[in-house]
Amino acid sequence: MTASTPTAAGDSAAGQQFLTFLLGKEVFAMDIRTVREIIQYGPLTSVPLMPDFVRGVINLRGAVVPVIDLHARFGRPVAEIGKKTCIVIFDAVRDGERTELGLLVDAVSEVVDIPAGQIEPPPSFGTAVRRDFIQGMGKLGERFVIILAPDKAFDVDDMARLCEATQESAAA
Repeated sequence: MTASTPTAAGDSAAGQQFLTFLLGKEVFAMDIRTVREIIQYGPLTSVPLMPDFVRGVINLRGAVVPVIDLHARFGRPVAEIGKKTCIVIFDAVRDGERTELGLLVDAVSEVVDIPAGQIEPPPSFGTAVRRDFIQGMGKLGERFVIILAPDKAFDVDDMARLCEATQESAAA
């Protein structure tokens, strides 16, 4: 299944479109414009000496795409693979260049419109995710959705430093 990119009309006063997905019982969202596609979970090739949050890589039409386990990235135990587990392929930016990353999520929910007036700043405490990883809290009816800031949560340089630290500690 492939997510579509909204047109300019999707950014009108009606709000911004977000892909929502589940990690456990929590609902997260990310700007649909960064999402390339959603694929069914399949076998990953593990890469030695990577931190827990790098579950492995996949071959996506000839490209090597690292898959990030969001549970582990957010400091939780690694994700359990279930029937609805999937990989969200999105565009990250490193040194001005686009890089594809896969995000392992428990289930993809839906694409929702959240008006700008319904997005609150991240809470100063009480979240299970680092505050700098959160762009805001979107109100959907009576519930909140955690809107991720992909440039912080999936900062390729930051994750590369963590990978290097894991390799150095394994070598010591």
